[in-house]
Amino acid sequence: MAASYISVPRDLTKVKSKLVFNLTKRQLICFSVAALLGVPSFFLIKRIASVSTAAIGMMVIMMPFFFLAMYEKNGQYLEVILGHLIEATFIRPKERPYKTDNYYAALHRQAEAEKEIEGIVMYHEAMAPEKKKKGGEENLDDFF
Repeated sequence: MAASYISVPRDLTKVKSKLVFNLTKRQLICFSVAALLGVPSFFLIKRIASVSTAAIGMMVIMMPFFFLAMYEKNGQYLEVILGHLIEATFIRPKERPYKTDNYYAALHRQAEAEKEIEGIVMYHEAMAPEKKKKGGEENLDDFF
């Protein structure tokens, strides 16, 4: 008596639910769109060219949808991989120089900014007449 075994994958996140004809929802949608565009294009091309040319034209129209449905690498679909490729090739700059922000230069810039602010405040205090509000508070509107 032979026992039948069913292999169960260890990583269940890679298991995809199947709908019809053992296809996932993504594959079903992509194949349907490919058929909706490819079959009418075959008959339209067949009117003006030979059958073999029409078949090749239909395949050229349908193949991108098949690739979108079937291609997956490292859990990423074709459009994600193409998006990364386009971004790396065309959008981002080719050279990305390493730029550091020197901690001491940042402290020096901060000290210079504080010194400049202190100079502005001292200038406004010297130029503005002393106006006091009720209770001895300074009027901040005179500074600006």
